[in-house]
Formats: sequence, C-alpha cells, structure tokens
Amino acid sequence: MGNRYTFSKAKTGEIVPSIIVAPGNIRPLHSLIDPKHEAQRLVSTIPPDTGFVIFLGLGGGFAPQAALAATAAQIVVIDFDKDGITELLSAKDYTQLLNNERFSLLTDYTFDEIKKYILEHYNPALCGGIKVIPLRTRTEHDSERFYKAACVIQQAIDSAAADFSVQAHFGLRWFSNIIRNIKTAESANQNFSAKKISEAAIVAAGPSLDRQINALAEYKSRHVFIICSDTALPVLLRGGIEPDAVVSIDCQHISHYHFLGCNIRGIPLVLDIASPPLLSRFSNLPVFFSGGHPLALYASRYWRPLPLLDTSGGNVTYACLSLAENLGARQITFFGADFSYVRSQTYARGTYIYPYLEKKQNRFCTLEELFSAFLYRSPFLPPENENQIYRETSSLRFYREKLEEKAAAMNAQISVFAGLGAPVNLLNKTAPNANAKSFVLAAAENQNISGIDFLEQYRNDISALPTGRLSAKERQVFITLLPAAAALKHRNTACQELIEETKRYCIRQIDKILGTSKNC
Repeated sequence: MGNRYTFSKAKTGEIVPSIIVAPGNIRPLHSLIDPKHEAQRLVSTIPPDTGFVIFLGLGGGFAPQAALAATAAQIVVIDFDKDGITELLSAKDYTQLLNNERFSLLTDYTFDEIKKYILEHYNPALCGGIKVIPLRTRTEHDSERFYKAACVIQQAIDSAAADFSVQAHFGLRWFSNIIRNIKTAESANQNFSAKKISEAAIVAAGPSLDRQINALAEYKSRHVFIICSDTALPVLLRGGIEPDAVVSIDCQHISHYHFLGCNIRGIPLVLDIASPPLLSRFSNLPVFFSGGHPLALYASRYWRPLPLLDTSGGNVTYACLSLAENLGARQITFFGADFSYVRSQTYARGTYIYPYLEKKQNRFCTLEELFSAFLYRSPFLPPENENQIYRETSSLRFYREKLEEKAAAMNAQISVFAGLGAPVNLLNKTAPNANAKSFVLAAAENQNISGIDFLEQYRNDISALPTGRLSAKERQVFITLLPAAAALKHRNTACQELIEETKRYCIRQIDKILGTSKNC
C-alpha cells in the first residue's frame, strides 16, 4: 500500500485508484461498477466544437482516454504531487494514454508554468472551444492548489480570447501591411539603430499637453531627445517643437491622418513593419521595427534583422517608452500622458480628431454630436470622488497600468510632468540605467537576398506546408499564418479547412506583390 492511493478492481475489471483521505478513510476516484461508462458519459458533455480539454486530476485516466477516443481535441491533464503520480503509474498501465500525441500530462507545474503552457498551446482559431473538467474527488482532496490552478487557467483563457479578438480584427491587415512594407524596409535608413541617448522626453497626446508645450520647449532647448507619438505630432509642430523621433504602431489606414499637413521629411519615423505602407512616404528616414508579429520575427531571422520593440502595452505611448529604453535613456519624462479624458476632452488641441470630425459634420450630424459619440464610445469607470475632472475607461486604465508595470521593471529614472489626467504611479528610482539596451540588429540567416526574393521563398514555403507533422522551419512558417487564420475564422466560423484557406489567401496576397514587382 502506498501513501496516497489504494487500488481495487471495478466489477468490469478495470483498476480503480482510491485516494487515502485519512487512515481507514478512502474515497474511490471513479465508479467501482463501470468507470469507462462513467467516463464516456462525462465526455459526452463536451461541446462538439471543443478542441482543447483540460482535466484537473489524473486518477485512473478513464476520462482523458475517453476524450481522446470521442474527440479530436488536445487533451491536457494537470495534477500535483509527483509521488502520487508515481504510485498511479506503478499500479496501472497508462501506456496507451501517454503515447498519444494529443495527450499531455503536467505534473507539479507552478501556476505560472500552467498559464504559460496554455498560452503557448491553446490557439482559439485552431482549437475552437476549450473546456475544463475536474476529477471531483481528486480536486476536493487538494482544493487550494486546484482552485488556484483553475484561476490561472481562466486567466490564460481570457488572455488567449483577448488576443484572438485582436487577431480576428487585424490579422489580415497585419499580413497585408507587412508583406507590402518588405520592399521599403529593404532600403530604409537603419543608422538610427546606433543612436545612444541619456535623457528622453516622451510626448503623448492627452489634453494636458496643451498646458505643457512651454515646458516641453524648455526640454528641447536643453537638447533632450524628444520621442513623439504619432497622435501628438501635429500638436508639437504647431507649437514650434520638432521631435527627434516619431513612433507609430497602428496598422489601420486612419493612422495617416496624424501626418497630414506635417513636414517630417528629416525626422526619423519609427514604424511597426505592420503599419500601413503609405506612412513611410511621409519621412525620408523611416525605421521599421518588429512589434512581435510572428511574420515580422520570421523576416528578421530569414531576411533582414528588424529592431524589436515591446508593444505589448497596446498603445503608442508604451512603444515610445520601449524605444527610449532601447536607446539607453537614463532619465525619461512623460508629457501629455493622461490615460483619461479630461473635462470631456479626448485629445490635445491640434490632434487629428479635430479636422477629421470637422470634415464629417453636416446639417444632420453636428460637430458636437460627433465629438460626443467619440467621447462616449466606451463606458466610463466610476470616478473615485465627485470632484474628479477626468474620466477613465477600461482600455485607458489597462494602458496606464501596463505602462506602470513596464516602468517599474526598467532601470531608469522615470517621471510624469504634472497634468490633469489619471495619475501615473511610478516608483522612485535613483539608480542610473547602467546596463542600457540598444537597438540590437542580430544577423539574419539569409540577409543577402532581396525583399522580393524573400517573399517568393516565403510564398513557396507556405505552399509546401504539409498537413501532418511539421519540421522546426515549417512550424515557424506555420506560426506566421496564425493571426490571418484568426481573422478568416472570425469571418467564416463554419470554415472546415481553415489552414488551407489561410494558405490560399496569403499566397494570393504575396502573388499580387510579386506580380506588381515583375511588371515594374
């Protein structure tokens, strides 16, 4: 007899483990009549569109085995106590379960490791639904750990769902923009990568910027390196301040409104390679970077090295902070970083929203109505007090908290110039940025090939992807298609051959560019 389990035979002959709750007190983990039939009934509750099933507790493995037989889903079992698992594996034959390539057993994983595993292996576009099934007797015996595991699983699912939502919305646009920017990026000015700075001012476009222009001009006179978000660019130029770099990360066509009427020919324009292709024409010093899209990372490895900027904060101000970090800034000051709407004002005067809405107004829809619709497009969070002059939304608070999180992890002095918006909570630091990062440009494996040659090779790699097991290189190609697959899945939820449809779509897009290039 072991320390955790005892074992007995069900009437149908299967070995059933019972957990030892206390001396003389044992509880069977499965039916002692017909555990396989019990497992089949449990698995029958799994919705047909479920492609990822997580079982909490291994037990005799009857339910995971039934799920493998009844579905095409990936099956994951999470359990704790490796000594208990050893007892189970010693008393019963799990070979059929463990040898199945759709099965994974996570034993004594930390909660962070559980979350990371799910985020790496669960893709809503490919897997469809996800279901968590607890082995009740097992989870009740170790309720605290399994409860925490369930919580981090839900966090991972929420994160994957949010990521899928973004990919479903932008996946096709990202792909289209990246492959069209390849040719421009081939000749883009990369000397910016060698730049090193000690102090930076980051300019966002919050309403407080209207009051901070004079202070920002003083920073400019001291030759502080000014990094400007694309939204704030026209405000600075109107105030007679020329930034040292402009950052843009939005893949949507509307981004070009930030640059209309702005002369930035001699200013470095730092663009996510997934940005609209027309943006690079506004500056003769475009600098393309990778914001983490798998195709951008793939191009960095197999074609031209692209600087990597952290855009996980979801907004351009966060990307500006990442740029300052990569350039080695030891002191960073934020301007216009309100992360809220101040006295019903969304942006500083001079930003794109004012001329954009002025052009859209007519006799049936006034300018005031358009501004009101823009202001109230997302619900406000409850104010902390009745005298609060700013209002937050869930998205704006998320952006602020992500920036606070990044700033806390940086080895630099970071402050926010006093404004009227939501307070940004930053840790006081005295240590300089001794280990300053730089815009690292690692050598690519095929850096001598042209952009067109790279696209042609990439197109052929997509076409040659097999339907079965993938090699390491094929898996990298496959991963580049996933955001586009999410978008196509969102367009047609009934799509039965998602990967084949995605391959066809991406090949068509690349062929358009290759055809245009050959006709030039």
